[in-house]
Amino acid sequence: AEMYFKDEPEMRELFSRWPEAIDNTLVVAEMCAGKCTPLHDPKLPRFPVPEGETEESFLTALVYEGLEERFAEAAKKGAPVDEALYRERIEEELGIICRMGFAGYFLIVQDFINWAKQQGIPVGPGRGSGAGSLVAYALRITNLDPIPYGLLFERFLNPERVSMPDFDIDFCTDRREEVIEYV
Repeated sequence: AEMYFKDEPEMRELFSRWPEAIDNTLVVAEMCAGKCTPLHDPKLPRFPVPEGETEESFLTALVYEGLEERFAEAAKKGAPVDEALYRERIEEELGIICRMGFAGYFLIVQDFINWAKQQGIPVGPGRGSGAGSLVAYALRITNLDPIPYGLLFERFLNPERVSMPDFDIDFCTDRREEVIEYV
């Protein structure tokens, strides 16, 4: 019966011994009310791309190269792949990533994850909303193909909700420091 927000008269009755407590709630609320705004937009480092390339064009080239490798791996296993579906999804994701200005972020993440793998440092297969990105799968940021599982890219990066993408990445604790040093 007591599980509701009491109105002001009920609170004044409840705290009749301390009327200043009720008066001060408004003072405290007004002091707490405010709008938090970031001091600046996030600033990502530029990824060093080959001469004549932009981050967007280089990312696109790496993604399509990686997608072809994934198709070849599936063919070796005898797994049928609807290549048109994958290419359409890749185009959509790349469009969003590039429009939102996150091509460099994907390049940076794929760089240090693939470096760790080349060094023999165990890296998790991918988890969280980032596993819904086919671009991440093509770049080997994740090893989870989102298509068969119906995973949505929009849970990871959505133009309607502008925020930094955030890959959940697991590295072997024994050699994590090497990856941090590389980054």
